[in-house]
Amino acid sequence: VQLQASGGGLVQAGGFLRLSCGASRIMFSAYDMAWYRQAPGKERELVASITSGGGTTYDDSVKGRFTIFRDNAQDAVYLQMNSLKPEDTAVYYCSTVDRDVRRWGQGTQVTVSS
Repeated sequence: VQLQASGGGLVQAGGFLRLSCGASRIMFSAYDMAWYRQAPGKERELVASITSGGGTTYDDSVKGRFTIFRDNAQDAVYLQMNSLKPEDTAVYYCSTVDRDVRRWGQGTQVTVSS
């Protein structure tokens, strides 16, 4: 499986970004997908996930601000991030589990200035 994330950048607090992740070499529609993030000096944490059927879960810190969605026709998963806060600054990774192994994309940096 290959995962390619993009869409990160520098944004002011209160702004928005949309992250995209394209997947290849998998039957995308059958896979649950997720976005994780890792801030400097912290462990990687789950931000949001979406099942193959479209069910979603969110970390409490992003509920009401972030939305995860998928486009199976494009083999892509997205993370719409609104009302960004400085504490959202991190490298964001898209991820899935393939053959019982968690797979990661290369990460995209999100920096939110105060």
